[in-house]
Amino acid sequence: MMFEPQAGIFVEGTTAHFLLEFKLIEGVSSEQLAATLATAVALADEGVNRVWAFSAECWRSIAPAECPADIKPFTAVGEGEHIAPATQQDIFLWLHGDNPSANFDAAMAASAALASVATLAFEKSGFLYKDSRDLTGFIDGTENPKGRGQQLVALIPEGEPGAGGSYVLGQQWVHNLSSFKALSQPEQEAVIGRTKPDSIELDDEVMPNNSHVSRSDVKIEGVAQKLYRRSVPYGGVLEHGLYFLAFSADIRRYDHILQSMFGVSGDGIHDHLTDFSTPVTGNYWFAPSAAELSAIGTL
Repeated sequence: MMFEPQAGIFVEGTTAHFLLEFKLIEGVSSEQLAATLATAVALADEGVNRVWAFSAECWRSIAPAECPADIKPFTAVGEGEHIAPATQQDIFLWLHGDNPSANFDAAMAASAALASVATLAFEKSGFLYKDSRDLTGFIDGTENPKGRGQQLVALIPEGEPGAGGSYVLGQQWVHNLSSFKALSQPEQEAVIGRTKPDSIELDDEVMPNNSHVSRSDVKIEGVAQKLYRRSVPYGGVLEHGLYFLAFSADIRRYDHILQSMFGVSGDGIHDHLTDFSTPVTGNYWFAPSAAELSAIGTL
């Protein structure tokens, strides 16, 4: 079996997104689930990139012999007022492209195809904001790897269970933009750890130890915990924020970064950004390789 990834993971620059989370209907058999998923993942729409991912329990039920070693559900991280909650669902579908109408049609078709085995528990439509900025006005994903480095960071290597697949973290974050924008630009930059116009990292002597950069740039035994970020701004006037979406070859990288951000990594410091943005969902998924995805029903 070839271990090519799902292509949509690495298609960048798209302007319109749908993020769908499904909950399995109680009592659905593994056979019915696999057959229904096989039909759903075979759907295709020109111009729409599709990325499918599954919870640990869901993937084990349909592909017990193809499970990566560390697949697990998301569990809450943090304490007090700074907590990343767990809201683990079963199936994740990320649709993205440059045609919102095609995305909408694809989302409707996928939901209809899954209706006999799963209910749509969560949905967000997202968009490209300015020149790939978060709604705070800061450029998102500045430190993302480039070229071949993207796959090295995001994909489980050949020779390991789940090769060509990726561990996925999905979280909805709700921004308090009025509070954040009440800060001066230098104060905002201290929260993030980067300059606002051009996303240059602050010098060490002025970098706060609770900035987002400081808390998310984690090293374990000298090894940087790198992620491939594909986060999506969403929302309107009443509620808005970021659907944090990332891909990694090692699920433990998320654990280390979240522990650092939410003040439970040993030093008691939390990410200052969490004073202005609050996560309200949390899911770990496994996005299988393209071949494993297309083979659902035969695994």
